Amino acid sequence: MIKTYQYRSILNSRNVGIRFLKTLSPSPHSKDPNSKSIFDIGTKLIVNPPPQMADNQYVTHPLFPHPKYSDEDCEAVHFVHREPKTIGDKIADRGVKFCRASFDFVTGYKKPKDVNGMLKSWEGTRYEMTEEKWLTRCIFLESVAGVPGMVAAFIRHLHSLRLLKRDKAWIETLLDEAYNERMHLLTFIKIGNPSWFTRFIIYMGQGVFANLFFLVYLIKPRYCHRFVGYLEEEAVSTYTHLIKDIDSKRLPKFDDVNLPEISWLYWTDLNEKSTFRDLIQRIRADESKHREVNHTLANLEQKKDRNPFALKVEDVPKEQQPDEYSLKTPHPEGWNREQMRL
Repeated sequence: MIKTYQYRSILNSRNVGIRFLKTLSPSPHSKDPNSKSIFDIGTKLIVNPPPQMADNQYVTHPLFPHPKYSDEDCEAVHFVHREPKTIGDKIADRGVKFCRASFDFVTGYKKPKDVNGMLKSWEGTRYEMTEEKWLTRCIFLESVAGVPGMVAAFIRHLHSLRLLKRDKAWIETLLDEAYNERMHLLTFIKIGNPSWFTRFIIYMGQGVFANLFFLVYLIKPRYCHRFVGYLEEEAVSTYTHLIKDIDSKRLPKFDDVNLPEISWLYWTDLNEKSTFRDLIQRIRADESKHREVNHTLANLEQKKDRNPFALKVEDVPKEQQPDEYSLKTPHPEGWNREQMRL
């Protein structure tokens, strides 16, 4: 009798735990449209934004104009992983994987084994991705991705002032990256309205991540750039998965989305007739450049080398000088020092 009672207690405890996990990420396939949890992380899709969301009163020209990408170059972007070579690389890589695994668990996401190929269908499970869950994932990702560039630029700005010396063009590229990531976020919040729980996670996540990144960058900036490089790899993976889901007709609501004006004011190769897929292609291309830039910066001497993406040297051949805005000569794993003339 005692064993039977203990067994039932274990089963009851397990059932309680399962019900609690379901409240963290409610099933997107519930037949009851009113079934909502206080921990709902879904983002409400906005197909036709109301006039009050236009924000046309304070629109300015982009501080960092965005280059034009061709559809062919955007389609060519794919996921590539740089194998860790040093202890710092391994720490950065595992740190990104831990952060991603934690966020995946909370949001009910499972990374496909082959993001560049066919995707496994998770239909009917908590891992099925709906339009609402995808928007939540994109908004949270961009809220985090906009932090490193601004923090690193701030630290290097103070370093330049304190030591009375030039920065060799690192600050410009880092500010451009932060601005670009913020434009991604501003575009997504015109398409989806996140829940209060998602906003709470963003508040907490930024507070922890920004301060931790600040402290580590003061000590080991190389590791921070490697961390961001691996983070951008995951961003490319995520957006590749999203594009595959769109192409597979699993996200029909996105077909009706009208892109907000802010998107074609920034990405000048887009217009009011562009599709949500066109937007995601441009964002993925941006992330692929951030991946290349940060892996490259992690390969440089942090206090001596110039930033080859922003500070150009006239007598250096193009094949030895990276281009910050071009997708024509991709180096997804970053440029090594011996490939460039610094």
